[in-house]
Amino acid sequence: MELVSPGIGLIFWMVVSFSILLFVLTRFAWKPIMKMIKEREASIDDALKAANKARQEMESLQADHQKLIDQAKEERDGILKEARKLREKTLDESREKALIEYNRMLDQAREAIENEKKAAITDMRNEVATLSIDIAEKLMRHKMSEAEKQDSYVRKLIDEVKIN
Repeated sequence: MELVSPGIGLIFWMVVSFSILLFVLTRFAWKPIMKMIKEREASIDDALKAANKARQEMESLQADHQKLIDQAKEERDGILKEARKLREKTLDESREKALIEYNRMLDQAREAIENEKKAAITDMRNEVATLSIDIAEKLMRHKMSEAEKQDSYVRKLIDEVKIN
């Protein structure tokens, strides 16, 4: 039964040893322990702040990275747009030059055809004139073997020439 109801001496010595232990801990250990806890708390706070700062910097870097990507896309689109414009301009110029060259060649061909046509007509006229003169000469020789008929015919022609 002694275990269930302790004696006053035991309680006294327990209180004294607890008080000494409490005094020693308070005097020598409490401050360093509290100091370590505060330091640990401060280091945890600093780590949390550093993590938050790193997260914010990471978000900022991601935003900057996204801006750079967007800017690069815009520049790429601008370059492609400019290249398309340049290609269209070059194609239009080429088409225009080809059309001008086509029209020039067509005009030259028409002019050459016209010149050839005129030359052919002139040659035909000359040939017809030559043939007509030959035929007329042969007819005149045959019909106008007499001098009288020739003189009257020449006068008639002179009169017709003066009228026209």
